[in-house]
Amino acid sequence: MARGGINKAVVQQARQVLIARGEYPSIDAVRIELGNTGSKTTIHRYLKELEGVKPAALQGQAALSEPLSKLVAQLAAQVQEEADAQVLAAEAAFSEEREQLQAQLQVAQQALAAAHQQQQIQAAALAAESERLTTTQNTLQAEQLRSASLNQSLGELQLRLADKDEQVKSLEDKHRHARDALEHYRTASREQREQEQRRHEAQLQQLQVELRQLQQGMIVKQDELTRLHRDNERLLGEHRQATSECKVQNELLEQRDAQIQGLRTILAQAQGASDEMRRQLQGLEQALEDKRALYGEQGRQLQHLQEELLKRDEALKAYRDAER
Repeated sequence: MARGGINKAVVQQARQVLIARGEYPSIDAVRIELGNTGSKTTIHRYLKELEGVKPAALQGQAALSEPLSKLVAQLAAQVQEEADAQVLAAEAAFSEEREQLQAQLQVAQQALAAAHQQQQIQAAALAAESERLTTTQNTLQAEQLRSASLNQSLGELQLRLADKDEQVKSLEDKHRHARDALEHYRTASREQREQEQRRHEAQLQQLQVELRQLQQGMIVKQDELTRLHRDNERLLGEHRQATSECKVQNELLEQRDAQIQGLRTILAQAQGASDEMRRQLQGLEQALEDKRALYGEQGRQLQHLQEELLKRDEALKAYRDAER
């Protein structure tokens, strides 16, 4: 048990106990016997003082010669000093080594704390990467669904475009038939006008001949002149009627031209709608190609993240194995 302080009496008592047990009363042995109390310098001083005092039992016995006693005392003192010096040196070396080990232990503890902190950071980063991976996978699934919807819309648009193409083709056929019919009508009308014009010219020539004949026989054929006047009026009525019919035919032709122009306008509108549908289809195809490129890039990023995650898992496993 440790004591509050030491003096020469307690050091002497501890020395005698050690000697009684057959042990050498060194500084460390005395200090241990005192319960690890007192400084070694004080114990060493008291021991030197006690070495100079002879026990009462030895005073009554025959002593050695004085020179031999001095030599023995000097040798004992020298041995004690050397032993104390070695003990002090060993204790200093031990203290230095202990400080070095404590410093190494502190460095190792700091490195361990840093490693634990790094592990926590890596675990947090791993959790964040896992969350990002989950988010990316959800986004990829949503984009895949959207791509499927776009593909379905594209199919529907292609069907509508095919229907529009059929409608345009039908309109083109109708326009071609109408144009052929109009051309046939124009040809027939032109031939009819030419025939009527030739017939009218022939009638006029005939009337002119008859008029000359009537003029030559005017004096003798007053009755025929009256008849010829009537015939002339009839022919003029027919001419006016033919002119009116020609006007009606021209109006019908203009109506046909207006119908053809309307058909051309409808065809142009249908072609414009077809061009617009084609442009929309091209835009959708370009958007689909962009989405496919984006999906490919996201797939590569996902694969890269998975590789990074695998590397970090291996590094974390190796670190945990190293800690064990």
